[in-house]
Amino acid sequence: MSLNEERAHPEGWNKEKLVSRYVTEGVESAPHRSYYYAMGMTEEQIHQPLVGVATCWNEAAPCNIALSRQAQAVKKGVDGSKATPREFTTITVTDGIAMGHEGMRSSLVSREVIADSVELTMRGHCYDALVGLSGCDKSLPAMMMVMLRLNVPSVFMYGGTILPGSFRGKDVDVVNVFEAVGKHASGEFSDSDLKELECVACPSAGACGGQFTANTMACVSEAIGLALPNSAGAPAPYESRDAYAEASGAAVVELIKNGGPYPRDIVTRKSMENAAAIVAATGGSTNAALHLPAMAHEAGIEFNLFDVAEIFKKTPYIANLRPGGKYVAKDLFDVGGVGVVIKELLDHGYMHGDCITVTGKTLAENYANVTLPENQDVVFPISNPIHPTGGVVGLKGNLAPEGGIVKIAGLKELIFEGPARVFDGEQAAFDAVQNRDYEDGEVLVVRYEGAKGGPGMREMLLTTAALYGQGAGDKVALITDGRFSGGTRGFCIGHIGPEAAVGGPIGLLKNGDLIRIDAEAGTLDVKLSDEELAERRALWQPRETLYTSGALHKFAQLVGPACDGAVTHPGAQAERHTFVDL
Repeated sequence: MSLNEERAHPEGWNKEKLVSRYVTEGVESAPHRSYYYAMGMTEEQIHQPLVGVATCWNEAAPCNIALSRQAQAVKKGVDGSKATPREFTTITVTDGIAMGHEGMRSSLVSREVIADSVELTMRGHCYDALVGLSGCDKSLPAMMMVMLRLNVPSVFMYGGTILPGSFRGKDVDVVNVFEAVGKHASGEFSDSDLKELECVACPSAGACGGQFTANTMACVSEAIGLALPNSAGAPAPYESRDAYAEASGAAVVELIKNGGPYPRDIVTRKSMENAAAIVAATGGSTNAALHLPAMAHEAGIEFNLFDVAEIFKKTPYIANLRPGGKYVAKDLFDVGGVGVVIKELLDHGYMHGDCITVTGKTLAENYANVTLPENQDVVFPISNPIHPTGGVVGLKGNLAPEGGIVKIAGLKELIFEGPARVFDGEQAAFDAVQNRDYEDGEVLVVRYEGAKGGPGMREMLLTTAALYGQGAGDKVALITDGRFSGGTRGFCIGHIGPEAAVGGPIGLLKNGDLIRIDAEAGTLDVKLSDEELAERRALWQPRETLYTSGALHKFAQLVGPACDGAVTHPGAQAERHTFVDL
């Protein structure tokens, strides 16, 4: 008997196969049922499968504001398929709000809190399946991570992208506003210019419009098989999203009925490679190199930064999306959505078409009827790519033994060599940029911003955007053991490991040290001998942070290296059970 047959419900619901039996069946569950009756549930609803509908709805930012509406459509789909939806929410920390100040330390930590909170809600209430709706950067990988952790029937649903703003006849987004801060500092933008831009840059609900982290991970959700085909495309305000939401609710009930496929049936080594390929082909966020290993970790799959980088190295960059290209996610949707990119990669052997998905069909079957539209320059054919290798590149060398990552999409030059100008923390670097206290040709080093040493691994968009606003974006490089926003452009290398806080080479640098970055060869080195580095390491002393208690302290004690996803628990390889089999 196959696993699917053991879990399937061919002749009506068999509660003995569902974890909700612990709260709905038998004499001992009478107290639990009394709570359900208190909420107006019928006897039929109580004895159906219980489906968790988890959203990251909040009023923190436009990324999440449309999720409550879409959750109601999901619930309609679940209910119409004779299962019982139970809606709950979790937190987000929205990077666009948290960026450029101490709040950004909470961002990566929120990924773990989201995954943990959904896990605890599912476990505590014995829900049988999960539909997860996410809108902002960390909430997308977090929701997919917990699906893999629990291994219950699951469908992921993206809340949708924002519409582009319009400023003096040009499409704009929030990154333009960040860069305008630099233009304001250099005198190119007046107070009134900045005010005019900030009022029009973000005109609707939805996540940031370029191929930043949210849209990158939305593309991943389809490519990896955890989301319905085409569900990632439509902007958040479009009511067509509600049809995909309702279909997602119905789809998760089908997964219960059929006994799968479950998340770990779907997410395999091959589908992880598919996920990395879509990031490379779209010039996606460098943060994917953090999130994909973390997702693999939840499924017990070995897939670290260097594995991601290998896929990047051999996948053509074909989607002309911001920040390296011209267009935003809405433009990709208008020419057919992420499925167009997936089909082009499938047709030319850059993706595994035989990977199973939440539809029960393979990836190739899901996108069999998709074609590359003519007379458009949003998605290029494989035969004529924007760049023959991926829009994101992994680096390694004596400055980054555990690797680093750079987005090359939009870069004119892939080699940079210059003297280091060292800053302990992002604020010091930003102050120097605002005061023009740097020279063209330098490599700005921002350290003690790693997962442990920050703590929290801050993104540096405020600093990099200010450099571009000053016209210096292609005249300096920036390296850090922290992270960059998906909206970052320029020669910016993040995730450098080991980080400074644990004595990594980046913590040993001094002003004037000569650094060479070669994104063609995939190397990052400082021109110091092993003996010189060893001498400096012997004198190095750990640096204390301000965070000696609370959630950030807890995260710093638990978090592992960035190259493995900056995870905080042992993952599937240490499991003795999965929730679905309790």
